[in-house]
Amino acid sequence: MPPCASGAVARKAVLEMRILIRWALSAVSIYLAALIVPGIRLEDDRAILALAVTAVILGGLNAIVRPLLALLACGFIVLTLGFGLLLINGLMLYWASLISRNWLNIQFVVDGYWSAFFGSIVISVTSFFLNAFVPEKTDKNVVIWRGDA
Repeated sequence: MPPCASGAVARKAVLEMRILIRWALSAVSIYLAALIVPGIRLEDDRAILALAVTAVILGGLNAIVRPLLALLACGFIVLTLGFGLLLINGLMLYWASLISRNWLNIQFVVDGYWSAFFGSIVISVTSFFLNAFVPEKTDKNVVIWRGDA
């Protein structure tokens, strides 16, 4: 295998591992929100699966829908000095709960919008601190063993 190909494979493996780590940390953040915030709970016997699926749903909503809502609400976000983004984050968590319950029959329950709002704050803060321990993508993090050393 040419050296450049092995480097590309190693970088892809590191990227995939970082995605899995961030996904797991997101699930931990959702679990902490369920523990801390009244009105957010897991009523599923398969709690780990429910957390993992909810983390995927929330990540998808944050990647696709949240930027569109932020673009549409740009003026409101500026007028409220960023508070509008907190409202959008709460909406994403509430929608993730609805999607998991109604479409996938996973019982991640958010009772109302304000529970989702405060839960999204807990998730954001927890994710921020947990993701601080995940290294950023740099070439220094990729170690390639070529077998000739």
